[in-house]
Amino acid sequence: MIRPQMKKQKEMRKFRDSLQAGDKIITTGGIYGKIADIKENIVVMEVEDKMRLRIDKSAVLRDPSDLADKK
Repeated sequence: MIRPQMKKQKEMRKFRDSLQAGDKIITTGGIYGKIADIKENIVVMEVEDKMRLRIDKSAVLRDPSDLADKK
């Protein structure tokens, strides 16, 4: 039971480390946006009307292209 959890955490860490400006993301709170800038553990995310939010990198859940595969 521990092994699958560790594998999932490792994949999530690898995904978060590979994030770049311009990538589309979804936060754990369900906010959709695009990465404008990344500084260490802070992600500046751009949402509608050029509004920018600063979020912690650990709040990034996945990229929306994962959702397109499930339809």
